[in-house]
Amino acid sequence: MTAELPSLTAPDFVATLVQAGKDSDRPSAKVVIDALLQAEKTAKQERISYTFDALVGTWRLCFATGTRKVRQRGGIILGKGFYWPKFTPAYISFSKATPVKGEISNQVQLRPVFLKLTGPAKYLGKKNLLAFNFTHIQISLFGRVIYDKPLGGNKSQSQDFETQPIAKLPFFAFFLVTEDVIAARGRGGGLALWVRKK
Repeated sequence: MTAELPSLTAPDFVATLVQAGKDSDRPSAKVVIDALLQAEKTAKQERISYTFDALVGTWRLCFATGTRKVRQRGGIILGKGFYWPKFTPAYISFSKATPVKGEISNQVQLRPVFLKLTGPAKYLGKKNLLAFNFTHIQISLFGRVIYDKPLGGNKSQSQDFETQPIAKLPFFAFFLVTEDVIAARGRGGGLALWVRKK
């Protein structure tokens, strides 16, 4: 069951994250991180779940945080966060083969070079978890494909993916999915915000 936007405080953090995806009057990095953390907290408290259908499409990376290890605490903490530069656009795309299986594509453009990684993805709806594995790389120069091969030269990676436990795969744990924006925490602990490509 796909949830509607969560209750009372939701419009505040959702509006902040939607505004972050716009070209002007963007909130500060700290405000965006606070909104992302509030969205994540709300999704956990209200046990919000999203379908794979809601993710299908192409999304432009808007904002990301790194992480850094903290010896004293024995863990990681979020970095300051930054808006992804528009002169090197990065996109993530999801397409669906079955209700829980599909393909992920990650694309970065640094004119005149275009890098595209693709691979299988599987979705655990109850946890809003999308596990994936990039198995193919394509590089274009001035719009012409100059390299197009399986990653690592291993053509069986897609088959191996099916048997791999989620814990050993890269993944995104989505905590906000709307018509305009999606937000997730990666396996490494960082947060990311994407806006729908128009």
